[in-house]
Amino acid sequence: MRIANLSGRLSLIVDGTAVDVEQASAGLFPADPQAVYARWAEFRAWAAGAELPAGTAFKDTDLGAPAPAPRQVLAIGLNYRDHAAESGFDAPEGLPPVFTKFVTSLSGPVTEVKLPENGKTDWEVELVAVIGERAENVSEADAWKHVAGLAAGQDISERVVQLAGPAPQFSLGKSYPGFAPVGPWLVTPDEFENPDDLALGCSVNGEEVQNGRTRDLIFSVPTLIARLSAVLPLLPGDVIFTGTPAGVGLGRDPQRWLSAGDELVSTIEGIGELRQTFTG
Repeated sequence: MRIANLSGRLSLIVDGTAVDVEQASAGLFPADPQAVYARWAEFRAWAAGAELPAGTAFKDTDLGAPAPAPRQVLAIGLNYRDHAAESGFDAPEGLPPVFTKFVTSLSGPVTEVKLPENGKTDWEVELVAVIGERAENVSEADAWKHVAGLAAGQDISERVVQLAGPAPQFSLGKSYPGFAPVGPWLVTPDEFENPDDLALGCSVNGEEVQNGRTRDLIFSVPTLIARLSAVLPLLPGDVIFTGTPAGVGLGRDPQRWLSAGDELVSTIEGIGELRQTFTG
């Protein structure tokens, strides 16, 4: 199943068309895309047996983040060994670095993003997991049962702010408006042959800059959910950015940053793509 936020309304994506959930369910489920996660099991059961009307065509520019107003956004750093190495860090043990991208940075999959003045703005393609059932002290074996679905994400990062000061400002440097595009929709785990092994990558102006697989995550999605939920409850609709593979601008020689006019395209196997253009 694929669910989307289409012009602020919860929709099912069926054969490339959109079915409005509020209308198809005769009001059983509201239009608010975020509200569905509080009733995720009920929604899944309804969607599995519903006789859906014909869908309608839509524009990708009308898609928003599939979980647009989570109570918590957790982001994971240094979760691929090659990215940790290019960043000058040892691979983490125990729990990797955890920070947040503030909710106002969330956006849909096709956007125009304004670059901060005098910044060094970087790209980080990431698999995003959205929680569908409250997770507290969850085991790795049970973790996938708590995941509503997966999406593509970009952890766009302004490195000057991120690394300034006596202690790094990860959350601020990664939370400018539009710095957390997610989408193009949410895909339930059962849609994948193996949700723990997906290809992901991104390009700048058609040049491939990242290419990896989620099987190389140091801490897999189930491991992250187990480790995080041992510290704090993960709530329905929460968003987890799981980390990026090597190839970011910070790790290049010479270093490379996004400029006005650049187009960043990010893809994840079995999910789809994000497309950001940048302005000065």
